[in-house]
Amino acid sequence: ENIIDRVDTTGETWMGLTLGCARCHDHKYDPITQKDFYSLFAYFNNVPENGTIIGGENRSGGNPEPNIEVPSPQQEIELANLENKVKFAEANIVEESKKLPQLVAAWEPNFKAKLTAETSAWQMLAPSKLAAKNGATFTKQDDGSYLVGGPNPDTDAYTIEAPLPAGQFSGLLLEALPDASFFEGSLARSSNGNFVLSKIEAEIKAPDSDKPTPVKFTKAEADYSQKNYEIKFAIAPASGKGWAIDGNLPENRVPRKAMFLPDAPIAVPEGATLTIRLHFDAFTQHTIGRFRLSATALGTPLVKLEGGGVPETIKQIVALSPDARNAKQQDELIKFYRANFDNPLKKAESDLAMAKKAEADYHEQIPLMMVMREMDKPRPAFVLLRGEYDKKGDEVGAALPAALGKLPEGAPNNRLGLARWIVDPKNPLTARVWVNRQWEKFFGMGLVKTSENFGSQGEPPSHPELLDWLATEFVDRQWDMKVLQKLIVMSAAYQQSSQVSPPLLARDPENRLLARGPRFRLPGELIRDNALAISGLLVDKIGGPSVRPYMPDKVWDETSVYGNLRGYKADQGEGLYRRTLYTIWKRTAAPPTMLIFDSPTRETCRIRRSRTNTPLQALSLLNEVTFVEAARALAQKMLREGGATTQTRIAFGFRQATGRAPAEGELKVLNSGLEKRLARFQADTDSAKKLLALGELKTDDKLDPAELAAYTMTANVLLNLDEVVTRE
Repeated sequence: ENIIDRVDTTGETWMGLTLGCARCHDHKYDPITQKDFYSLFAYFNNVPENGTIIGGENRSGGNPEPNIEVPSPQQEIELANLENKVKFAEANIVEESKKLPQLVAAWEPNFKAKLTAETSAWQMLAPSKLAAKNGATFTKQDDGSYLVGGPNPDTDAYTIEAPLPAGQFSGLLLEALPDASFFEGSLARSSNGNFVLSKIEAEIKAPDSDKPTPVKFTKAEADYSQKNYEIKFAIAPASGKGWAIDGNLPENRVPRKAMFLPDAPIAVPEGATLTIRLHFDAFTQHTIGRFRLSATALGTPLVKLEGGGVPETIKQIVALSPDARNAKQQDELIKFYRANFDNPLKKAESDLAMAKKAEADYHEQIPLMMVMREMDKPRPAFVLLRGEYDKKGDEVGAALPAALGKLPEGAPNNRLGLARWIVDPKNPLTARVWVNRQWEKFFGMGLVKTSENFGSQGEPPSHPELLDWLATEFVDRQWDMKVLQKLIVMSAAYQQSSQVSPPLLARDPENRLLARGPRFRLPGELIRDNALAISGLLVDKIGGPSVRPYMPDKVWDETSVYGNLRGYKADQGEGLYRRTLYTIWKRTAAPPTMLIFDSPTRETCRIRRSRTNTPLQALSLLNEVTFVEAARALAQKMLREGGATTQTRIAFGFRQATGRAPAEGELKVLNSGLEKRLARFQADTDSAKKLLALGELKTDDKLDPAELAAYTMTANVLLNLDEVVTRE
C-alpha cells in the first residue's frame, strides 16, 4: 500500500492527475489505462524496502533502510578532517612496515639471550613472610602451596611478601587448590566450599627505596568464573562482588587458576621484594583455603594462563643464524615480533584503529534520511485484476502512461529516468502543477481550482496565460522556489486589498477573477505557530527530532495500543513551543487540534485541503492549553512592556497580534471587557490562580495574579480575532 501511495503521490503532486481510478479499471475520463497505472507502479515496486517502521528512538529515527547520511556543512568539514587522519595513519603503517626487518635484527640478540636463560613461563614464588589481617595461619605444603588454618573470621586479607629475581615482572599467577580438610574436599574455608576474592593488590619495593611501586593490574583471566562473579571484579572491585568459582558444586572442587597482568612489564632491580594482598570481604567466611603464587618475567603479550611462553617453532628459528633462515622462517619471526612486542608498527596500527573509531563514532552523530534504491534484480510487477492484490494479471514493465510521452533521450528506464522526465523543461505538466500549488498557497485557491487534477475532470485554469507564464518563468529561473514565491507576493494581484463590495462579491464570490487580494483562514499549523510567535514563546530553531506538545489526556490510548503514543506525555521546555512542523505525527493518530482545523490525517496523499469554519475551532482557540498559555505569555508582555495605563497595554497587545493600532471603538470594547474580568478575578483569586496554572510557562511572581488573569483573558480574545487567524 505504501508503494501504491507513492504512485498516487507522484501522479497528483508532479503530474496533476488522479491515477487512483485506473488501479481497478481503465480510467473513465483521462487517457490512463489500468496497464499504465501498474507500469508506473513498477518504477516504485523496484525498491528494497517494504515501508515497515523498524521502531525505536535510534539514529535512524525508526526509518527503514535504505537511508543516507545528511551531514551539515560543519559536519562535512569534520568528516573530511577525520578521513584525512585515517589516510595519514594508513600511510604511516606502510612506512613503519618497511622498517620491521631492521627492528627485528636489533631486537633478536637480547631476545635470544632471554630464551637461553628461560626455564619456565611461570616461576613459583617463595614467600619470606605471610600474614592474615584477622589471625589466620599459613602452613607450607610439599608442592609449594600454603594451607590456611587458625581462626576463620567473617572477612580477612592475606599479605604475602616474596623476593623477585632481577629483570622484569610481567604477571602474577594465583592457584586455588582443593584440600581434604575443607568442606567435602573443596578449595575454601566456607561452609559451602566457595570463596570470593574481592580484590587483589601488589607492589614492588626496591632495597634502596622507602616507597614501593604499585602494580596496576589491567587484565585478569581465569580458567573458571562463577556467573556474575567474574575475575574482572578482582581488579575492578565492586560492592558485594569478586571472583568466585561455584565451589559449592562438586564438579568445581578441582584446582582453579587466575592470572593478573599489568599493561607492560615492570623493571625489577636486584634485591627487590613483591608484596601481594588478597582481600576477602564480599561474603562472610568466603576465603581461599589453600593457594600457590607464581610470577613471570616474559613479555606481557606472551604470558598465557595455561602454558604460555615462546612457541617451539620460534625457538628453532632463533637458534638458526639469520643467514641460514629461509624467507618463510624470517617472515614468521617478523610476524611473532610484530604481534608480541612493542614496536613503532604496533603503535601505528593502534593509531589507525583510533582514527577509524573516531571517524565511525562521528558518523553515528550524523542524522540519516530515508532514500530509495534500485534492486539488483527488478521485482516483477503485474496488473492486479480489479485492484485485488491476490489476482494477478499480465506482467508489466516500468513505463510512463502512454498518453504522457516518452522518457528523455538517453535517460535510464528507472526512477532516475522518471525523475529526469518529471523535471524536463519539455514536460508540460510539472512546472504548471507546481506553480499552481504555490499560487494556491498564497491565494487560497489555485489558478486551476482542482490542484490535484489537471485532467479532463478537473477545472480549466481561470487565467491560462498567467499559468503558462509562471511555469516558463519557474523553469527559466532554474526551478528556484524562493524566486517563484517572491514573484507571486510582489505581484499587483497579491498586493490588492482584500476588502470586497456586495456587487463584486455577487459577481465573483470565490475571487476567481483576482479583483481583490486573497482572504482565507490560515492552516491549523500556522494558526498555532502564529499564536506562539505573537506571545514570544515560539522556539525559532531549525531541524531536530519530533517533539511532543500539549495533547488531550489519553487521546491516543485506544488507537495506539501497540504504538509509542500510548500513555502520551508532553515534553517539557522548548519541545512545547517548537513549530508545528516538528510535532510528532503518526498515521491514524493526528493531533486533534490540527484535525479540527482541517489538517489531513496523512494516511493518504492530499494535495488540496478542505477549509471549514466551525464552533469547535473557536472552542479550541479559547481553551486548548497551547493557546491559553500563549495568551498568558502575551498578557505578561502587555503588563511589562505596554506602558503604565490600561489603554496603552491593550493597544500594545493589539498591535502585537494584528500588526496595527486598534480603532477607538475596538479599544473601548476591549477595555470594558478587561475591567469586568479584573473585577471578577479580584473577587475570586482562586479562579485567577487556577487559570494561571495552565501550562508549563512560569508565571511572573511580581505581577498581581488577578490582574494577570484578566489580561490573559483579554489576550485570549486578541488571539481569537478574525484578522489574527485569517490571511488578509
